[in-house]
Amino acid sequence: MPKHTDANLLKFDQQICFSLYSASNAMVRAYRPALDKLGLTYLQYMVMLILWEQDGITITAIGNKLRLDSGTLTPLLKRLEAKHVLRRQISRHDERVKQIYLTNSGKALKQQALTLPEQILCDIQLPLKDLLALKSQCDTLVQALHEST
Repeated sequence: MPKHTDANLLKFDQQICFSLYSASNAMVRAYRPALDKLGLTYLQYMVMLILWEQDGITITAIGNKLRLDSGTLTPLLKRLEAKHVLRRQISRHDERVKQIYLTNSGKALKQQALTLPEQILCDIQLPLKDLLALKSQCDTLVQALHEST
């Protein structure tokens, strides 16, 4: 990688990291009103999305998908369990492994959340193809950052 000594690289307006940070915060704020109606935080919603795709997934697998360590994920799962939308259960195959299952309330919550993605897309008012390209670029960036550390 070539060395950059250009002083412009230290200008605030040139910081890619801040643009990503600001975009992430703005996205979470955009979701907040709808998620408040569901009684979920943004990260809780991400957990529910994973479970709606694959009920009975392990805590480790959820952590890997969300890129969260167990110290962050465990309290999050406990709060969702207290809301009665999921339950934690020791695996029948390996007692060291905990699996996460949706409750009936958790399954019903999916119906309430079905309109949320479309609502956010309408609020953003950017072409879907542009948003999908942005997602792909973000995924590529995350992978590159993961590999560099």
